[in-house]
Amino acid sequence: MALSLSKGQKISLTKEGGAGLRRVAVGLGWGKKKGFLGLGSKDVDLDASCILYDTRSEPVDAVWFGQLRSKEGSIVHTGDDRGGGGSESDANEVITVDLPSVPAHVVSIVFVVNSYSGETFKGIPFAFCNVVDSATNKEIARYNLQTDGGAHQGFVIARVCRRDGEWEFLAIGERCEGQQQTIRDIEPQARRFAQP
Repeated sequence: MALSLSKGQKISLTKEGGAGLRRVAVGLGWGKKKGFLGLGSKDVDLDASCILYDTRSEPVDAVWFGQLRSKEGSIVHTGDDRGGGGSESDANEVITVDLPSVPAHVVSIVFVVNSYSGETFKGIPFAFCNVVDSATNKEIARYNLQTDGGAHQGFVIARVCRRDGEWEFLAIGERCEGQQQTIRDIEPQARRFAQP
């Protein structure tokens, strides 16, 4: 059973017995927005992305719907889901990270979500981030984003960082202010969480 994370909680991405995970998939899932007066449902175009940072908290690469693979190929995005929906157990967009292949100068990977359609999170019935061991397809951890009444358009959702030669996952869940239509809009707020 997956560990349910709270905002600010960290987990090590090291398996029992000390072996580190090789490939993790960080997923973003969300439901369709409630329609007018709660009737029906409406598509919402949320975008999962990640930004790679060096030791100086400078962005060195990004993976998003416009660039589905990092420059050296260690991080891959499954592609853009423009509507949402599905079950509360399946991610709509997934970013897979091959941890041993991440370049040595990258110390952290910050995962964000923004509303490309400009919708707020208000009325979205659920949104979550999960971490899956790609080798076993087993969910390691899940973090539920608080969407109730959220008049915001973006989240800094999580960070995967290198610490003392091992990788760890931090649930952030920080709401972003202002228009958050693209990864460029959200990067300045993501940078605040770049350092391990």
